[in-house]
Amino acid sequence: MTETTTPAPIDGAALLDEVEAFHRRFNIFPTEAAYVAVTLWDAHAHLIDAFDGTARLAFLSPEPGSGKSRALEIVETLTPRAATTVNASANALFRLVEAEGGTPTLLFDEIDTVFGPKAGGNEEVRGFLNSGYRRGAKSLRCVGDGSNQSTEWFSSFCAVAMAGLGSLPDTILTRSVIIRMRKKAPNEKAEPYRRRVHERQGHALRDRLADWAATVHDEVAQAWPEMPDGVSDRPADVWEPLLAVADAAGGFWPERARAACVELIKAAQEGDEASLGVRLLTDLRDRVFCGADRMPTAAILEVLHGLDDAPWADLNDDGKPLTARGLSKLLSQYVRPDNTPIRPRGIRVGSGTPKGYYAEDLTDAWARYCPPPPEKSATAATAATPQVNGDESVAEAPAESRHMFAETDTRPLRIAG
Repeated sequence: MTETTTPAPIDGAALLDEVEAFHRRFNIFPTEAAYVAVTLWDAHAHLIDAFDGTARLAFLSPEPGSGKSRALEIVETLTPRAATTVNASANALFRLVEAEGGTPTLLFDEIDTVFGPKAGGNEEVRGFLNSGYRRGAKSLRCVGDGSNQSTEWFSSFCAVAMAGLGSLPDTILTRSVIIRMRKKAPNEKAEPYRRRVHERQGHALRDRLADWAATVHDEVAQAWPEMPDGVSDRPADVWEPLLAVADAAGGFWPERARAACVELIKAAQEGDEASLGVRLLTDLRDRVFCGADRMPTAAILEVLHGLDDAPWADLNDDGKPLTARGLSKLLSQYVRPDNTPIRPRGIRVGSGTPKGYYAEDLTDAWARYCPPPPEKSATAATAATPQVNGDESVAEAPAESRHMFAETDTRPLRIAG
């Protein structure tokens, strides 16, 4: 009689350690948190059917030669049914997700050619990426030839990793774990990647990840991982599957995952230039109004244009500064406490009634979108705005009072996600 032996349980923590070590051989990531996040993302792709949502993974850099494509190449060897594309149509992507054989892991290299300034928007691909982060997302497409057309629903739910120059639309950034890559320093060395040798090693790890994922699938599907303090809403949706993977692996991974979660969310918020409206709201609160109850548009623009670490002095592609019309357009996206759009109103100062903005109209937007205000410096006793006192209009105020800019608050601005 032949005895059957039960396979030894797979040590998930040790396996993730090996996956991380494989990345470290070929990738120079900017932080320890990045290695943790990418390793967890690789593993989560094997458990995609257990989750209600999936995090996008975005390798971004301002310059070529920063290791983005190599990072994507290593991810490709470690994830299930990986499919790499540079520029695919939305229809092709929908059909790829619906193809037999299981949910693919979609890898988008040179994503800046899809969403860059010369790409023309690619709204259909953007819609695919926006919707496909959650289970059940489907789009209605036409199928058939010529006049023989019918409609079918196509799923877009799959794991997606991207690499590209610059940034991405904020609708995609907020659904992504963002790794901001950079060129290697002289003292940073990575092993040369040789596909014909190292791809097999990556695939061996991929297959072991698949085996481990099968043993924890039900556990992960029922998991409700505890979020770090302050992580909620969209960031929590992004990180939930990665923390569930870490908890299933055990060892030091739950602790490392939560530390990485906090660090990368904070870095994304501080570096998020896509939220121009939030940047404007925050500058208005902390560096323009500074407790004043109203400000003429001319005074607001004077202060904004004088902020050295802000984009308002050369906001447009032609180098022109933010205008009154541009200010109104940006603020009209947000609403007053009575749920009507924020609009300029007449402000009575002296004999004139220039257009401007009231703090009471901005308070709701400040509370909802801006990060907590920085603690006031003991030396910052006056508002960093051209002063409007009593019956003086900003045009009538003495020259020296129209140029009273704060010299104390030079800390970098935190941007809310």
